[in-house]
Amino acid sequence: MSLRRLSPPLHLLRAFSTVRRFGGVSRAAEALQLTQSAVSKQVKELEDWIGVPLFERTRNRLVLTPAGERYEDAVRAVLARLEAATLELLASGDGVGSLRLSSLPTFAAKWLIPRLPQFQRQHPEVTLHFVPYVQGYDFEQPDLDCSILFGAGHWPGARAHYLAGNEVALIAPRSRVADWAIATPADVQRHTLLRHVTVPDAWLRWGEAHGVGSAGCSTGPQFDQFQTLIRAVMAGMGLGLVPRCLVQDELAAGLVREPLPAGGYTSDLGYWLCYPQARSRLQPLTCFREWLLASQ
Repeated sequence: MSLRRLSPPLHLLRAFSTVRRFGGVSRAAEALQLTQSAVSKQVKELEDWIGVPLFERTRNRLVLTPAGERYEDAVRAVLARLEAATLELLASGDGVGSLRLSSLPTFAAKWLIPRLPQFQRQHPEVTLHFVPYVQGYDFEQPDLDCSILFGAGHWPGARAHYLAGNEVALIAPRSRVADWAIATPADVQRHTLLRHVTVPDAWLRWGEAHGVGSAGCSTGPQFDQFQTLIRAVMAGMGLGLVPRCLVQDELAAGLVREPLPAGGYTSDLGYWLCYPQARSRLQPLTCFREWLLASQ
């Protein structure tokens, strides 16, 4: 078998992988900025090139064959490595690099941004570009180098390093109007318990940690950002459970208070720096990762 046949053209491999990724020729054509007929032709040319059918063609659908599934896994990994190598070369070629990252808004404002001047002083050669945060980021996307996500540290296709957030604080309003007696964990359940959409079982976990039942733990308004939940506590709407790293300023300033000594708990969730394996050697990312882990 000739070496030429074992090395299909890159544009054919990219068309094949993009069709698989977007689930059809139409959306793949938009992503590749080609016509649908051109994409279909490239996929057929690849099949002819290697002599193996990669798709089963049904009515208005392309479904990968078992051979196509195995081949696409390998092709996707090769394309990712090639893209990462190119990015690394571009970023390090003149000693200056850029890093495209995203972060949850509250964590960026409360934890990351205050630390970034130190990073800039230590690594003036790296320019950070924040892109809009997207929940459940797809690490096969080419427009992002790393992301700070909230969870248990497991995301498909990503390496993850824990940063902060698993120490959770119980916070209460400072206003005496809302200051009913909270002398024991059992007293907490008499109050309105504010919730966060990402951690719907936080009050249940808190109750387990403090040996109290779950009655009333599912009640109370729900919020989609911790910063909003903190503000709701400040306004006297109820009690909240918030990662301590996000509420230290408000506690220090007396804007909210901790009604119980050792009233928080340790969560399985936290904030993690995540990135695709293919980008792990990108020089700006290496600098940022090492600095972040040293800044904990």
